[in-house]
Amino acid sequence: VQLQAYGGGLVQAGGFLALSCTASGSISSINGMGWYRQAPGKQRELVAGVGSSGGTNYADPVKGRFTISRDYAKNTVTLQMNSLKAEDTAVYYCYADNKRTGWRYWGRGTQVTVSS
Repeated sequence: VQLQAYGGGLVQAGGFLALSCTASGSISSINGMGWYRQAPGKQRELVAGVGSSGGTNYADPVKGRFTISRDYAKNTVTLQMNSLKAEDTAVYYCYADNKRTGWRYWGRGTQVTVSS
């Protein structure tokens, strides 16, 4: 499975951005998909995920501001980020889980910078 992420960039606090990630390869092996982020000097943390049945989960800091969605036909997961804060600044990584092996695939990170 290969993951290609799109989006990211620089935005002012209070603004919005959308990240998309498209999977290719062994699509049928994918279970959950979602996003992690890693800020400078911090550990990588889960932002949001969506399961194969559409169930979603969010990290507390982004609840009510971020929305994750998944297009199963296009093998794409999108993270809509609204009301962005400076603390959302991080490199965002798309992931996909293999439902047979539990292996987690990672996309290349995309930088999100929120200026205050």
